[in-house]
Amino acid sequence: MRKTVLFSIVALVILSMLLSACASAATPAPAVEGDAQAPAAAEKVTLKVLVHQNPPMVEFMEAFNKTFSEKYPNITIDMAVVNANDLSTVTQTRLTANDVDVVDIFGFANAAQSYMKNVDPPNWQTLIEAGYLLDISDQPFIKNYDEATIQDAGSYNGKVYSVNLGRVSYSGIYYNKDMFTANNVAVPTTWSELVAACETFSAADIPCMTAGGKDGWPIFVGAYGLTGALYPDQAALVEGLWTGTIKWNDAKAVEMWDKMKVYAQDMMESGASGIAGDAAPGRFASGAVAMFPGGTWYASAIEAAEPSFEWGYIPFPGSDNPDDNKYLFGKYDQGWAVAAKTANKDAAMLYLSEFSDPANYQAFANAVGFIPTQPTATLDTQIGQEVAPYLANFRVGYEQYWVAPKGAGQYANPFASYFKPFGTYDDSQELADKVQADLQSGLDANQ
Repeated sequence: MRKTVLFSIVALVILSMLLSACASAATPAPAVEGDAQAPAAAEKVTLKVLVHQNPPMVEFMEAFNKTFSEKYPNITIDMAVVNANDLSTVTQTRLTANDVDVVDIFGFANAAQSYMKNVDPPNWQTLIEAGYLLDISDQPFIKNYDEATIQDAGSYNGKVYSVNLGRVSYSGIYYNKDMFTANNVAVPTTWSELVAACETFSAADIPCMTAGGKDGWPIFVGAYGLTGALYPDQAALVEGLWTGTIKWNDAKAVEMWDKMKVYAQDMMESGASGIAGDAAPGRFASGAVAMFPGGTWYASAIEAAEPSFEWGYIPFPGSDNPDDNKYLFGKYDQGWAVAAKTANKDAAMLYLSEFSDPANYQAFANAVGFIPTQPTATLDTQIGQEVAPYLANFRVGYEQYWVAPKGAGQYANPFASYFKPFGTYDDSQELADKVQADLQSGLDANQ
């Protein structure tokens, strides 16, 4: 009897072990936290990505998405493309509806600062404060981007919410290398040298500069470098204007207006007010003028107009102190952010990590033509080579910090286009007083 019972017990134990082994073979082991090879990684995921319409970027992203999905076949990329002007609204709508995972977001700019009164925060700031963007401060891939980019274009209150992918400069001057050589003109490094260069060209019946004056904005954007040379700390300039320690009609500002008058009336070619913005690069490339102040985005149009044309690009020398003229001012363009409420966080982080791989990022920079924000990347183009010596001195420009007080008048900006023939003013002091009065009306209304 005892032998029978013992045999039965042994048989049950053996049967139990066999059943357990079968169950182990049929059922995956539970995922271990932090294990990249955990079975959960193989779950089917649809990652929703939102980008703005930019043909070279969209073309690159379509190719990148295909390669990414081939490498990670369990992740399907559903990419939506919207017009740049609609990106902010669509982003907010889809984040609110929890209908997107990764969003294309422009560089953080125009934040509502503590010294500003009664201003509306920009959309990106509203989204962060409402808890819609994910804090990615601890993600390893952000270290692939230079520190200034992370701080200037993707951080808020000490946390990182975006990695920015490229920047542009609008404060430089294109110059005709052959024309400078033929007229024995050195590349100017100070305001006085720039004035002298223009006088030399004028004496030779060569217009000094051109720009798309018909569109208005190329004139004042072309002079942003002049403002930057006089006020290198653009954030401090904005704070000073708000607090009253800087005024648009104080002595330093009047110096700026005097120089802007020379720029608009003496340096710009006659007839520039009738040239369309998209026609100006071709006119410069034709050899009709010596210089063309404008943004780095014009380079491709110049090259397309005259592929063999020899040109250079320098910071606008607005000061007689060469050290003040070593900066390029500009703005950050698109970046990546992640929805805080995404159900696909691991896939989103993987997506950004793959994109941020230096080789993939380099391919992106080559395709789109942005000035790179990864220090290991280079822009293998003419404009890339021209701006490379100045990238260490790249600074965010005034209009990326400026938030106008509500009630300010229409002239409350440092725009060279206010001068004739592009505007209605001819006297520097009169214009300076008008600009400050229009600003002051807004400041007083918000006391």
